[in-house]
Amino acid sequence: MSWSERLPSRLLASVLLAGAAAGLAGCVTPLYASRGGALGADLRAVAVDPVPDKLGHYLRDELITDLNGTGAKPAPRFRLQLATTERVQTALIDITTQRAQDASVVTDVTWTLLPIEGGPPLATGKTTSFATYDRSSQRFANIRAARDAEIRDAKTLADQITTQVAAKIGTLPPAR
Repeated sequence: MSWSERLPSRLLASVLLAGAAAGLAGCVTPLYASRGGALGADLRAVAVDPVPDKLGHYLRDELITDLNGTGAKPAPRFRLQLATTERVQTALIDITTQRAQDASVVTDVTWTLLPIEGGPPLATGKTTSFATYDRSSQRFANIRAARDAEIRDAKTLADQITTQVAAKIGTLPPAR
């Protein structure tokens, strides 16, 4: 069989594949697309409640940046409440020095999206992140490495929460 005899079958297969891809493209709705209202404007209208601890400070700052990176101050329509728990786990212990060689900062966040005027929660969720860091014999190096791991956790958690909140707000009926 020569290449000229295979050309029609390859052309037909390519056309069928392109047609199937074009047909399936209509089944997906982009997350940030306009649907009865601008999702970006709704995300900018989320007020993030203060969280008391150091990790909460990092997480709140990341969420404010993710939800409203424009710097505009629209009137809030939603409140986002956060509850964080954090723990440090060590996996490997050096048998010579009896010190942990590395550690993981594990952070759990439970979030609740509420209407600003009060009422029942619109959505709740929980997300977890962990960041590993190397431990040293120097105390300050351990403290700084743990703080860097907390900051990495906060960035990861903020991205996850923003995605979950955007998905939920995208399903709500538009504001009147």
